[in-house]
Amino acid sequence: MPAKKISLKNAKENKLFYFVANVVVYREKDGRCLILKRSEREKVHPGRWAVLGGKLEWNQFDIKKPTRLNGDVVDFEDAVEDLLMREVKEEAGIEILPDFKYINSNMFIRPDETPVVLVKFAARYKKGQVVPEPGAFTDFAWVNEKEIKKYPCIDGIPKEIKTTIKFFKPKT
Repeated sequence: MPAKKISLKNAKENKLFYFVANVVVYREKDGRCLILKRSEREKVHPGRWAVLGGKLEWNQFDIKKPTRLNGDVVDFEDAVEDLLMREVKEEAGIEILPDFKYINSNMFIRPDETPVVLVKFAARYKKGQVVPEPGAFTDFAWVNEKEIKKYPCIDGIPKEIKTTIKFFKPKT
C-alpha cells in the first residue's frame, strides 16, 4: 500500500541528511558564471561568495499528487531539477534551461551539527535580470575562471566555475 504521508517514524537516525542541490549558472553570451555573496547572517558560510541552490523540503511534495506510483512507492520525478529551477528564480530572479550537467557531490557537517549531502550541477542561463534575494544575498557578479579568484568563495566554487565553462563553452 502506498504511503499516505511523509514521516520519519521508520527512518534510521544515522541515515538522515539534509539534501541540498546547487547549480552553477553559465551565461553563453560572454562565457561567465553567476556567483552571489551570502548574507552575513547565514548559518553556513556567511559573507562568502557562492552559487545558487537549496534544500529539498517535505512541503514541496503533495503526497496525494505524485508524478507516478511505482508499485507501492510514491515517486516524485525531477525533484532535484524542479528544486534548482525554483531556487534560481527565488534567489536571483532569473531562469535557467533544464539541461543540467552533473559536476560533483559533497557530504559535510554544518556548524550546527546537521549532516548534509550536496549535489552540484551546471546549467545555462535562459533569461531575466539578476536581483539577489533580499536577506539571503547582498551582491552578485558574473565571472570567468580567472575573475573568480578575486572573490572569497566557498571552497570548490572556482573549480566548479571552471568545470561549468568547460561543459558549455563552444568548441573552436
